[in-house]
Amino acid sequence: MLNSGFGDLARGEIDLYPAPLRLDIDALNTEIYPSLNNGVYRTGFATSQEAYEEAFEAVFAMLDKLEARLATNGPFLLGEAFTEADIRLFVTLIRFDAAYHGLFKCNLRRVADYPALSRFLRDVLTIEGVRETVDIDHIKAGYYSISALNPNGIIPRGPDLLPLLSG
Repeated sequence: MLNSGFGDLARGEIDLYPAPLRLDIDALNTEIYPSLNNGVYRTGFATSQEAYEEAFEAVFAMLDKLEARLATNGPFLLGEAFTEADIRLFVTLIRFDAAYHGLFKCNLRRVADYPALSRFLRDVLTIEGVRETVDIDHIKAGYYSISALNPNGIIPRGPDLLPLLSG
């Protein structure tokens, strides 16, 4: 969809789903979505200790796995190619320390504690046009407005993500 679903609005020179990598992209997406992308929500909205712990373990098992992968195969999930799988990872990682770590109780480690994941975020933020799509204050305000998780509506001042965003 990202390659073809936007017609003339899409720039044709960027292929986020190249044919030779599609099986690998799909395999990564199949792993990343349930354990991380949706896993943070399953953790944050868990209604039992058992459900929370199961989702929590899945989130950090996937972060650990992705850290190891990026440390050996980076800069992106499939090496030099920036793909749809990287976007799937980026959108969760960029919100992780600001929202999921505190509000969703995904607090074993921060993305900042993972060298390869942190480098990945910085690398993605250097791609033309990406940094302009990230507004940490807006992200925090949106997530911390979820009254079921934050009934008093207090938005934390931290964490300081300026080094990541300006680096």
